[in-house]
Amino acid sequence: MKTLRVATCQFSVEADIDHNCRWVLKQIDQAADQNAKIAHFSECALSGYAGVDIPDVAAIDWDQLTRATEAIQQTARRRNIWVLLGSTHRLTGNHKPHNSVYVIDARGRIVNRYDKRYCTGLRQRKPTLDLTHFSPGQHFTTFRVGGVTCGVLICYDYRFPELYRHYKQLGVDVIFQSFHNARSTVVADPEYDIWKTIVPSTMACRAAENYFWVSANNSTARPSRWASFTVRPDGQIVGQLTLHRPGVLITDMQIGKGYFDAAGPWRETTMNGQLHSGELVDDPRSEDVTCL
Repeated sequence: MKTLRVATCQFSVEADIDHNCRWVLKQIDQAADQNAKIAHFSECALSGYAGVDIPDVAAIDWDQLTRATEAIQQTARRRNIWVLLGSTHRLTGNHKPHNSVYVIDARGRIVNRYDKRYCTGLRQRKPTLDLTHFSPGQHFTTFRVGGVTCGVLICYDYRFPELYRHYKQLGVDVIFQSFHNARSTVVADPEYDIWKTIVPSTMACRAAENYFWVSANNSTARPSRWASFTVRPDGQIVGQLTLHRPGVLITDMQIGKGYFDAAGPWRETTMNGQLHSGELVDDPRSEDVTCL
């Protein structure tokens, strides 16, 4: 059985790129010191989140962001560790940037990038929230570490189970999902915090229905909705950090059979379009849906 040691990292993402970079570098070292193969960071962890941490993408110093990214690449190479870095990816002309996670390998190279596909909000035909600041992405992102196939998603993508099904079809063993459910004023009542329930339970469901591991992290900026956690393929949350405190959660993800998998016998046929188990019968009392 293959094992992938993952570091799920959280800190308070701020409007200050240098602040964010220092935390990323510090937590890469903490992850590497504990022999993690991958350090996973939250949504827009380096750049700050436009519309939340910073007013808009015009506030981003792109040269500073490039230098900070290069420093993180150098540290990944020096510490021989993969890094999944939430940031903002600039496009050309007047196109809005992508909300992205860079896949940096243990040699410090950006080998792939995931762009958030489901950017939040269209209200009254006017773009709001993410769509004010970002262009949606259009591709899946996979990579392999130690023979383990990994996929990447970002925040609001979790509302769309079709994305996870496609990753399952691509043979993904681990989903790395970067969130930013913090510093939010979306709800008028601060006591109403549906995210602290919905996010962990949804991610547990996604893991169990597809039989893969999940690393889900979050910014710790106040008010943070929930603390970073990991889920194993049977849907059990097996580790969680402390709310509003920076930290690195180490999880040894054992890849393969061995966990309870209720959907296992029928998952493949279901994905191929057979939406039932067993063999269908040809019986008039089956066809007549009004009889007793």
